[in-house]
Amino acid sequence: MPPLNALRSFESAARNQSFNDAAEELCVTPSAVSHQIKSLEEFLGLKLFRRERRQVSLTTAGERYLPSVQLALDEVESATRRLMTSPNLSAVNISVAPAFLSRWLVPRITRFQEQYPDVELRFSATTGYVDFEHSDTDMAVYYGEGDWRGVDIHFLRHLAATPVCSPALTEGDRGLREPQDLLHKTLIHVTGRQQEWRQILQQLGVRATGLTRTMSFSSTALAVSAAIEGIGVALADRALVRRELDSGQLVVPFDITLDKPKGFYLVYQEKRQLTYGMEAFRDWMLLEMQQDRHSG
Repeated sequence: MPPLNALRSFESAARNQSFNDAAEELCVTPSAVSHQIKSLEEFLGLKLFRRERRQVSLTTAGERYLPSVQLALDEVESATRRLMTSPNLSAVNISVAPAFLSRWLVPRITRFQEQYPDVELRFSATTGYVDFEHSDTDMAVYYGEGDWRGVDIHFLRHLAATPVCSPALTEGDRGLREPQDLLHKTLIHVTGRQQEWRQILQQLGVRATGLTRTMSFSSTALAVSAAIEGIGVALADRALVRRELDSGQLVVPFDITLDKPKGFYLVYQEKRQLTYGMEAFRDWMLLEMQQDRHSG
């Protein structure tokens, strides 16, 4: 392996196309940069630069070498930053879609703790995508179609929308008795997903032209909370509202399901070497999902 300082000098000089600019960037003298590059060329037995008056340019060999050197230095920097921000290799920083975190993961997390008491999980709820290369986040749970680049992807589960509401909305003379009654209730949806109600009503044989009694919320968690309060009927995945269904806070007025193309996926930086804590969380998540599918 060539010396690290020689590789850093080569990368900086090649990127800046100047020994002087590289020296300023690395806080050394231009002669030191020149010496490091000369030693690297002697090590390789190849010329990396054409030295012309007041400027330098890469040789063919230098052009071939540069991308690999830059990739290697970036990986060393990323690994160092991750280690310095999280020196405990048993700790895992995880970014999770809010609905999945609060409604599926948190109710099951004691199972993980019992199985891996030596692993510390650090959760953050976010709907955005993670720049793993410049973040201390180790893993994330994304919601989408599983077509992201630069990450290793593990499918967890698809979502399915089912009408849910407070039991009060099914009682009395004006309670939900047949699908047509939905048009007389407030239909709650997540912002930007009103078409899901149209699809559900179509499956139920209800004409959904001119829907007027609707209400939107920015997240599934808020939509479900509104349904619990009796404001209207929301659409939710049964697995994400299992506690509310079991406790009777919510009921399913009509047994119908709308399968969605999107789902939840566990992701982390592509080709990253996993720590013990990351492997433990990945394996546990995949096993939990497998058990969920087998249990119905």
